[in-house]
Amino acid sequence: MDNPTQKLLQDLKQVVHDGEEVLRAGVHGLGEKGAEVRERLADALEGAKETGMRLQKHAMNGAKTTDKAIRDHPYQSLGIAFGVGMLIGVLVARK
Repeated sequence: MDNPTQKLLQDLKQVVHDGEEVLRAGVHGLGEKGAEVRERLADALEGAKETGMRLQKHAMNGAKTTDKAIRDHPYQSLGIAFGVGMLIGVLVARK
C-alpha cells in the first residue's frame, strides 16, 4: 500500500471494524450514560463509513480521470513526466 489514500482508507476501515466490535460487546452495564456513549459511537461509525465510501469513490474517479488523460495524450504525459523527473533530479543534486 504505497498510496497514502489507500492507507487512510484501510485505517478507516479498521477503526470502523473495531468500533463495531465494541458496540457488539456492548456497554450494557453502564446505564443511561452508556447508552448515550453507545449511540454517539454508532453515529460516529456511520459517519466514518460514509466518509470512507466517499473517499474511495473520489480516489477511483481521480484514477479513472488520470488514466483517461494519459491514454488520450500519451506523448504529452511522457514529456511532463520527464520534465518533472528532471526538475526533481536538479533539486536533489543541488543539496
